[in-house]
Amino acid sequence: MDYTKKIIRQSNAWYNDGLSKARIRDLSGAVQSLRRSLQYNRDNITARNLLGLVYYGRGEVVEALIEWIISKNLRPRDNIANGYIRSIQNSARELEVINQAVKRYNQCLISCRQNEDMAIIQLKKVTASHPTFLKAHQLLALLYLHTKQNAKARQTLAAARKLDTTNETTLRYMHELAQVRGKKAKKRENKGTKRKKKKKETIEYSLGNETIIQPAHRMVRELAGRFTVMNIVLGAAIGAAIVWFLIVPAVDESKTDKRNKETIEYSQRINAMEAQISALTRTLDGYRADSADSEEAVQTAAVTADSYENLMLALEQYNSGNYSEDMVADTLLNINRASLGEGGQTEFDSLAESVYPVACSTKYDSGIASFHVANYETAIESLLQVVRMDESYDDGGALLALGNAYLENGDSEAATTYFKRVNELFPDGDNAAEAKEKLEAIAVASTENAEE
Repeated sequence: MDYTKKIIRQSNAWYNDGLSKARIRDLSGAVQSLRRSLQYNRDNITARNLLGLVYYGRGEVVEALIEWIISKNLRPRDNIANGYIRSIQNSARELEVINQAVKRYNQCLISCRQNEDMAIIQLKKVTASHPTFLKAHQLLALLYLHTKQNAKARQTLAAARKLDTTNETTLRYMHELAQVRGKKAKKRENKGTKRKKKKKETIEYSLGNETIIQPAHRMVRELAGRFTVMNIVLGAAIGAAIVWFLIVPAVDESKTDKRNKETIEYSQRINAMEAQISALTRTLDGYRADSADSEEAVQTAAVTADSYENLMLALEQYNSGNYSEDMVADTLLNINRASLGEGGQTEFDSLAESVYPVACSTKYDSGIASFHVANYETAIESLLQVVRMDESYDDGGALLALGNAYLENGDSEAATTYFKRVNELFPDGDNAAEAKEKLEAIAVASTENAEE
């Protein structure tokens, strides 16, 4: 009994430490303390709810929802987490903005290795739409540092520091920025020293109306010494030239042998260097392959984490009864089923079986309605979702309608893809007949355009 009280007391102590850190925006420290609190007592509802708020304060909405959902399951009634979850559910527009910001951030993680300027533009949009998204501020600052836009990097890091005063990543980037500034200051200092040194090496004085500039005495002595050495070297060179012309017939043969030996020696050195370069190249290729594997593993882990988060969110939406089937389907379509484990795939299939039929009907009707009012882009968006959920919906009717929408929108190539798919899946149906007619019309139009 005393042992249980001691554990609870230790959990509460860590909660109090996390609370005091959260009040001064030390969010990283608060996360560590609150996690310690939950390690001692996972049923500490107050600590779990505060941990969700800290995550939310750093812009990590999904992590916050996970903590609040766990809290709600531990204590369904009289739990402030219910209010937090309802608040997010009621602000569907804000949640969609955050969702889009997170998607853009994930895309930037990939695109920043290919096009830094485009990644910077996208991240500026992310931080504008989701100002508390700490990771987006940090990645933007890193790109500014990499492209040597130090002033913008400093501003971005200042914004990140306001969100979380002791975040290790932010502090590391600020230290890197300070080192860059220090190197620049040192270069300026060295330039100033060189200028002063150069001035000391000359003497200026006035003679009548003219200003005379001459080297300092030390330089005069150096120049005199150099001229003396040059005279000695010149005399030696003249003597050597005389001797050379006298004995040149005798040394031709030995000179040729020496050159041949030097050529063989240089050739051996070059071969050895080429072998070393080849070995280093193979080693470097191995490192690059390992790096590529590591990056792929990180991306796979990120996809898996996102899929599980979306699965938990979809289950919560479905069980709450506050979301329609088509809204739950939107969340399910963001899940990569292959990245889930066996249990996760079972949950996904069960939920999809309950949600997809109704969602397909709703989105199919919406797509057809948009098509009839010539809103082809919206029609394509709705019908694409139907095809992703059930490619054979309405015996190929969804595929045919999607092809028609693409055709009317001016994308005959995409239209051809879906018309052919109708023929592959339902070769003897009414929809296949219409699809064949459309394919023939596209072929005729293509031929006429080629002749023109």
